[in-house]
Amino acid sequence: MPAEGQNLFQEIIAAHLQIGPYALYWLEAVGILIGVVSAYLGMKRWVWAWPVGISANIMLFAVYLGALFGADERIPLFGQAGRQVFFIVTSIYGWWRWTQIKRERTAAEPGAVGSEGGAAIVPRWATSRERLVVAGVWLGGTVVAHQAFVTLWAAAPNPYWQPQWWYFWSDSWIFVGSMLATYMMARGWNEFWLAWIAVDLVGVPLGFATGYVPTAVMYIGYGAFVLYGFTQWVAATRRAAATPTGSGERVGAA
Repeated sequence: MPAEGQNLFQEIIAAHLQIGPYALYWLEAVGILIGVVSAYLGMKRWVWAWPVGISANIMLFAVYLGALFGADERIPLFGQAGRQVFFIVTSIYGWWRWTQIKRERTAAEPGAVGSEGGAAIVPRWATSRERLVVAGVWLGGTVVAHQAFVTLWAAAPNPYWQPQWWYFWSDSWIFVGSMLATYMMARGWNEFWLAWIAVDLVGVPLGFATGYVPTAVMYIGYGAFVLYGFTQWVAATRRAAATPTGSGERVGAA
């Protein structure tokens, strides 16, 4: 139950249902569910994936910094919160990009978008150079983010929880990997699904270790969904490659 003296904002973040040793925080659960809806729309390659995702990002930003708002007793996850800000910025870009591509495809191939159930883009594989850049940014970014999170934690007022050595490394890996996966999705690269799998493998133990149970469960369920989504995008890539004109593939790869 919310503590006495909390304002409405704090009460919304703190509201939860106790299930044995675990607490199910309602705002976190709702944000996760909306995020799953956004992921489904992304698998379908619908433009609505982006605005729906933004609403989930706003909720989860407040959830992961609940302790700093005086509304939660769980450890604040700087990486999880920080990536929500990036998600919002990248989602605005992805929203614009997919809308533009959809318009271009509709103008170049009347009926092409409709024949794919409203899909905005045609996915493609990243080039070898693009993959190397992603790998380098992910590794280098994780090191930089780790140092930043350690510094933020040291500056936090009265830290009440001493993280294990792997905590900030895990949070940093998820933080950078999530940003790259979202960017790759906006670009229409099939590899963005694989990046999410790499994020999930770290996100599950981190979620349980820090008390963010809905987040950990989400990572487990999302892993299976990601594998299915990956097959759907790969199938769409193959269909585009088999098209005689191949024009849809060029528009999606722009």
